[in-house]
Amino acid sequence: MSKPKENNKKLRHAAAMQQMQIPLWRIWLFRIVAVTIVPILSLLLLELTLRVAGYGYPARAIVKCRIDGRSYCCDNVRFSWRFFPARLARESEPFIFPVKKPSDTCRVFVLGSSAAMGTPDPAFCFGRMLRVMLLDAYPGANFEVIVTAMAAVNSHAVLEIAKDCAKYEPDLFIVYLGNNEVIGPYGAGTVFAPLSRSLSFIRLSIALRATRLGQLVTNIVEWVNPDSSSLKVWQGMEMFVARQIRADDHRLKIVYKHYQNNLRSICKVAQKSGAKVILCTLGVNLKDCPPFASLHRSNLSDAEKRNWEQIYQQGSEYEKAGKYAEAARCYLAAEVIDGGFADLQFRLGRCYWFLERYEQARQRYLKARDLDTLRFRADTPVNRIVRTIAGTTATGGVYLVDAEEMFEQASPHRTCGQELFYEHVHLNFAGNYLLGKTIFEQMEKMLPENIQRLRANGHPLLSQAECAERLAYTDWDRYRIQDEVFHGFVNREPFTNQLYHAERAKRMEGELLALKAGMTPDVLESAAAKYARAIQKTGDDWYLHWKYGKLLAEDLKNYAAAVEQFRAVLRFLPQSYIGYDALASVLRATGDLDGAIAHYEKTIRIKPTCGRAHYYLAWTYQKQGKPDKATTHYFQAINLQPDYVPAYNNLAEILYRQGKIDSAVKICRQGLLAVPGSAILHSNLGMLLDTQGHRQEAMMELQKAIQLDPNSTEIRRVFNTIVRKAGK
Repeated sequence: MSKPKENNKKLRHAAAMQQMQIPLWRIWLFRIVAVTIVPILSLLLLELTLRVAGYGYPARAIVKCRIDGRSYCCDNVRFSWRFFPARLARESEPFIFPVKKPSDTCRVFVLGSSAAMGTPDPAFCFGRMLRVMLLDAYPGANFEVIVTAMAAVNSHAVLEIAKDCAKYEPDLFIVYLGNNEVIGPYGAGTVFAPLSRSLSFIRLSIALRATRLGQLVTNIVEWVNPDSSSLKVWQGMEMFVARQIRADDHRLKIVYKHYQNNLRSICKVAQKSGAKVILCTLGVNLKDCPPFASLHRSNLSDAEKRNWEQIYQQGSEYEKAGKYAEAARCYLAAEVIDGGFADLQFRLGRCYWFLERYEQARQRYLKARDLDTLRFRADTPVNRIVRTIAGTTATGGVYLVDAEEMFEQASPHRTCGQELFYEHVHLNFAGNYLLGKTIFEQMEKMLPENIQRLRANGHPLLSQAECAERLAYTDWDRYRIQDEVFHGFVNREPFTNQLYHAERAKRMEGELLALKAGMTPDVLESAAAKYARAIQKTGDDWYLHWKYGKLLAEDLKNYAAAVEQFRAVLRFLPQSYIGYDALASVLRATGDLDGAIAHYEKTIRIKPTCGRAHYYLAWTYQKQGKPDKATTHYFQAINLQPDYVPAYNNLAEILYRQGKIDSAVKICRQGLLAVPGSAILHSNLGMLLDTQGHRQEAMMELQKAIQLDPNSTEIRRVFNTIVRKAGK
């Protein structure tokens, strides 16, 4: 019995000796590989598998496409999915350029957000004005001015765009960026990706969302918890109303630091690619754009606040009576108690303006801008950062265009207002022309010799009127832009919360009505003729065909001519959804439902989040008597645009005709959760409830509908019909 025990001891001893013979470093190496290399390889394998399977989307700002056997670069409508929920994602205007830059070409990329994009009408952005100036001044050269700017983004996203642009032989980057640093992704006042102190963490997060694995994780989180984000509908600036940030908020320092580092990184990316950079300071509307919101200092006592409000109210009454000197004295007394209230500074500026103390007014307007707690405008620190970076890197091919100073010089008493801006930051035609002209003058000094030799001798720079002619800026455009500014901006929050809003809205509404009255058939025909002449001069400008097609289709009802223009857009931008969508709309209007369906389907293939295309595709199927297909796309439209009332109405109608009354009621209720102020949804719900025998509830819904739309004869007819039925 002792021998087996002895043998076991020998075996254990041999195993121990063998283990002792393995070097310790090998054991640790094995452990490190097991906990690092193996997981990394597994993740890489999963990433590769997802890509091969076609999962996810390309996350670059620029993607490649082939047209007639040639390789081109074009915009990617899915790029900003890395920064926003897909249904809310913003995008640049379409662009396309050859992968291989022709030898006689100067390639310029414009970087920025909505102000650089040209909102409210990108057809008249400063980048497009710059291009026509360059082509006119250098007739033997070719200039590609590619505007990659998009609304709502800030420097975190623009850095990624710059990296992608740098791969395609850029000669120059023009950067007009800084209005959205606080409210854009990773800003202190954002409703999107939250602020982080660590810029490295932010960049890692952005990089991970570019991977298919990161997209998979994001989609799983959204699927498991669909209500994790309360953002269902893009509401523009209204989304940020509750995100006020004081000027002394410590988080602003983090925002400014990130902005500075991102701007430096953009310059480095450009320099590494061999391109030069023009950094622009930013101009904003000071005189005609009061603060969006104001906050008292955090340590103001209740007694101090009551005293402040009493003095402020007295000043307001003096101001209303036109007694500006007395009003200013009151406001100065209030400032002693709390001078950090942005509206107070603006009121002081306005009083000084009427007292013709213009420099004092300007300083107060600047202070009001910097104290505004809804930070939609580039402030003093942002422009200081731009000047500092341009000043410290000038020898490295980075140049400054001091747009803020230039706009001041062009404004009455050096105070920017409605002469150059539509609302808070978006430049009007004159403002965009001035910026384009100033950049042109700086750019001329930087052009390579072979292009400088092509300068047309003695040829003056295009005037503003000549730019308007080249870009077909017509009375029709003025009316459409004014309508968009009034209804899309000024008549919505947070503009409706501004001082003197009623006065401003009344003035703008009067101007809009005058422009609308001027849209006579002769004026529209004149606008069409201007577009036709511009196309004869610059036939390769897709914007001209696009705008001309809209004029023909929407106002002149010349559908055949509109189809011709939109087909031209498709020739220039076959990779973009906008031509297919526009052509589908015209075909739908002419009764070519099959043609409309084909083009709406192409639209959705390129941009699956286009809720409008899903709605009209559903509408077209409904007209063809295909309710099942219509229902599918109505549900898609509602999912993508939860506030789109017509989709709920039409879907409820289909369900009603199919005898699915309960489902129709459910759809109406769902719509009212998203749009509680919809009179037509309340009315339709009332009719459906009456059909179910719920007469009392039906009457309540119809009464709500009448309150919301008291002038609707149809709603009153339905209500009276149910009342008569109830009385029988």
